[in-house]
Amino acid sequence: MTSIRIRLIAILLVTTGTVWCCAVFWTYLSTQHQVEQVLDARLTEAARMVSSLLTDHHIDAAAAVDAVTPGDVPPGFTVAQGNYSRQLSCQIWSLEGQLVSRSESAPKASLAGHDDGFQETVINGERWRVYAVVNPTLGVRVLVGDSLEIRDRLIGDVVKGQLIPALAILPILAALIWFSVDRGLAPLSRIASTLSGRSATALHPIEEGRAPREVRPLLRSLNALFQRVSEARDREKTFIAYAAHELKTPLAGLKTQAQVALRSDDAGIRDRALRHISTSVDRTGRLVRQLIDMAAVDSADTPRSPEPVDLAVVIEEIRADLETLRAGRNVTVEVGVGDTVRPARFNRMLFGLMMKNVLENAIVHSPAGSRVEVLIEETSTALAIDVIDSGPGMTPDEVRHLLGRFNRGTGGGEGTGLGLSIVEMAVQKLGGTLSFDQRSAGFVVRMSFPISDV
Repeated sequence: MTSIRIRLIAILLVTTGTVWCCAVFWTYLSTQHQVEQVLDARLTEAARMVSSLLTDHHIDAAAAVDAVTPGDVPPGFTVAQGNYSRQLSCQIWSLEGQLVSRSESAPKASLAGHDDGFQETVINGERWRVYAVVNPTLGVRVLVGDSLEIRDRLIGDVVKGQLIPALAILPILAALIWFSVDRGLAPLSRIASTLSGRSATALHPIEEGRAPREVRPLLRSLNALFQRVSEARDREKTFIAYAAHELKTPLAGLKTQAQVALRSDDAGIRDRALRHISTSVDRTGRLVRQLIDMAAVDSADTPRSPEPVDLAVVIEEIRADLETLRAGRNVTVEVGVGDTVRPARFNRMLFGLMMKNVLENAIVHSPAGSRVEVLIEETSTALAIDVIDSGPGMTPDEVRHLLGRFNRGTGGGEGTGLGLSIVEMAVQKLGGTLSFDQRSAGFVVRMSFPISDV
């Protein structure tokens, strides 16, 4: 892939070259036009001068011709090469058609047959531009002409004299463009050098103070990325530390109960130890599963599904998965879906983990013989999912406490301290809000999603 430096240099060279070529072409046309105007003016002045000398000073025709023909190139034009002496050719013809006099460089044949103004003619294969003026007082016609071949050579030499310095500038211009682009991209090179010298753990932001204005958005994006990576790394470290701590406690209990069972000869003590082991295995299994759920929710980055998801079907599948837990605690789970509820474009995995954890929490904290209700209602502005249990409920302070990872309620119980954290993360990633309410009918966990996001 082409580097930015080479692309910039190529673009600048092409655009500069295009502008330069247009300027050269314009200079050529402009110079050609100006030189032709000057030469035409000289023809006119020479012809009128000859006519005036003949009339006013009464000198002979040969002297009048010699007075105007020795001139060289017009003033203001310096030509490096070529001899333009005697460039003008002059003839004086009587009105009856007889040659009165001519300059040394003029042909014997008439330069032109017109009486007044400019005309281009061809004499013996040579092209001429001729100006004619009639002197009625003396009855003569004065013709002054330029050989167009000499004129073209003169114009070409003048144009070359202007273009050669411009051509000599091109290598200097290319070097200046290369140097300027290299200097302009120096901040990017410094940033690349700074980043390449960093270790994988160095996530502090890059200083923006001395960076050019155009580079600052890139630096801000990089710094924002560093911040997100740093936060993700901090979460990962915290997660690993908490997970290690939480797993260490039940594993130590399992080992203790296993040792009790192995060393005791009393059948009752062994049975109690084995029941404790079974309970600890269940709690540890739930903890491991919720750790996996939390990692899955944390890494999910696609809250939307390309296909609509039937919420009632997903909740029914979750209820079937929790059947063992529900039956063991003798808790009934009832699901009510409103008539206006439509399939939603939710990420099925996020929605499933959210509902599984909130339902599991509700079942675990509900008293035996009670019921848990799941109510889904859709209005013109929002989709609301309420999970209502008959448990003791929570105060606002307890809610804030339990939303933290691995924070259990004051009563301890069977919770892992992860359920509500998983629910909150999943709701946020799905674009909704999580709220809690204590009612006479029970404790309500509400997950609300704007209808535009559903």
